[in-house]
Amino acid sequence: MNETNSPAEAAPVLLRWDDEVADLAIITLNRPERLNAFTVAMHERLAGVLDEIEARPARALLLTGAGRGFCAGQDLSDRAVAPGDAPIDLGESLEKRYNPLILRLAGLPMPVICAVNGVAAGAGANIALACDIVLAARSAKFIEPFCNLGLVPDSGGTWVLPRLVGLARALGMALTGEPIPAETAEAWGMIWKAIDDESLGEEALSLARRLATGPTAGLAKTRWAMRTGLERTLEEQLEVERNLQREAGFSEDYREGVAAFMEKRPPVFKGR
Repeated sequence: MNETNSPAEAAPVLLRWDDEVADLAIITLNRPERLNAFTVAMHERLAGVLDEIEARPARALLLTGAGRGFCAGQDLSDRAVAPGDAPIDLGESLEKRYNPLILRLAGLPMPVICAVNGVAAGAGANIALACDIVLAARSAKFIEPFCNLGLVPDSGGTWVLPRLVGLARALGMALTGEPIPAETAEAWGMIWKAIDDESLGEEALSLARRLATGPTAGLAKTRWAMRTGLERTLEEQLEVERNLQREAGFSEDYREGVAAFMEKRPPVFKGR
């Protein structure tokens, strides 16, 4: 899953299109020597890759990391500060890079699957949790280490963690920085599944292919309704469901799904 068709082998982010399902985009964070920690160059490359994916457009996205880790968050050497140095505005880094990335992942018009192949720490953990379905190797760990630096969880961490695991566990993670194993993350409802390390790539790719060949326009509506629904009243959400279902009912995919069911054959969806 970490192979790439890109000629830029040294690029900090790799993009390839799946050989079996042409509309499946696979992104690999590619700084394995630094556990795929983010730099400015990496952010810029990832933004460009997401541009390519939306321009094609893709019907599903699979995100993973190269080497033994998924992402260790920010590369501190890229914005190092020592006693006596002029302070660095970390809020500017969030405003320009991390916040737009999280919002972009959440707003993509396609399912986003994350295969956490190793440690996911800091912003790396929260980038993973910004995806729709998270699979993690059993050896993987999720860590919110901001407390060790006197910082606040960012990249959506203070928003997503209480919603996924509850306030008590979210505070425990954020205030202690204790690593959470993948199996615990699954038990807590933080991720979808913990998977044997040697099976992660195969299972993540199989799931991504399944979603990429599904009724992706409807799946995009579902992910949007779920992501925004917690901010609405029940009455408001029922109206949203009515409007989305009305749109979905006029789609080619719905007609194909019904026809395939009646004809007892596999559906061939086009994502429209």
